[in-house]
Amino acid sequence: MQVVIHAGAAFTDDGQLLGSLLANKAVLAQTRSLPLGPRHSRQFVKVMSDSVIKGVPVDDAQENLREIFPDDLNAERLMISSDKFFGPRRTALQHGQIYPFAGKRTAYTEKLLEGAQVELFVGLVNPGSFIPKILMSLHEDQRHAILGSTDLSCLSWLSMIEDLGDLAPGVQLTLWENEDTPLIWGDIVRAMAGLGEDVALKDEYALLLSLLTGTGKTQLLELIQQGTAKDSQSLREGLVQIFEDHAQPEQIEEELDLPGWNTEIVNAFSELYEQDLAKIRTMPNVRVLQP
Repeated sequence: MQVVIHAGAAFTDDGQLLGSLLANKAVLAQTRSLPLGPRHSRQFVKVMSDSVIKGVPVDDAQENLREIFPDDLNAERLMISSDKFFGPRRTALQHGQIYPFAGKRTAYTEKLLEGAQVELFVGLVNPGSFIPKILMSLHEDQRHAILGSTDLSCLSWLSMIEDLGDLAPGVQLTLWENEDTPLIWGDIVRAMAGLGEDVALKDEYALLLSLLTGTGKTQLLELIQQGTAKDSQSLREGLVQIFEDHAQPEQIEEELDLPGWNTEIVNAFSELYEQDLAKIRTMPNVRVLQP
């Protein structure tokens, strides 16, 4: 069996990817892929977390997982989505890392799912916006504890990816920049479900449409109706151009409320983010989806 886990990151998805998987269950059945709903996805993460943190014996945790998994003999590929898989938000910025427990939790999950092929999907996001969002989502005491013990300027995704490779080398890792998500939504869903590149999906362009002006929506619908192959370079270039020209600023620009966090800081993180992504793209067992 294959178990595919979409692990966030936090603030990048709001459950939309799982919703898209569930909306396309009939198509996913072609590859015997079955998405678990939100409740079962949360239960999966709780069983794993309780075993790691509270010391629930592996045998008991495995039995609990069997109760969560569906009794569908045709399912060969289970898909789970939870931005808590790497840990709750209060632990997302600790020990000089983003999601410092990601590698340990992934390796332990692989142990619990002995015999299963585990794949991990993560949408990365510019730390310049991710860090203040995490901090402002926490209780004031938790936020001050992190600010007093963590050098925020050292935080990047690179350490997390390296940990995943070191601690869970058997897990295939698929990444993308969350900033590109509207342009590659269908690619993400197809990759999670093991579908071919030419498989059509329900509402594949709904996210991108929601971010465009009226003119942009018209141009996108005209482009889609031309019947261009899903994997053609011309279609990808067209999507990028429409998004660049006609995205609604209020839909894609974020307000960062952390006191003292300014454009200069965000720009510095943006530069480091691109440098880290260049390194990540060269790592073994890592696939990076791009427009």
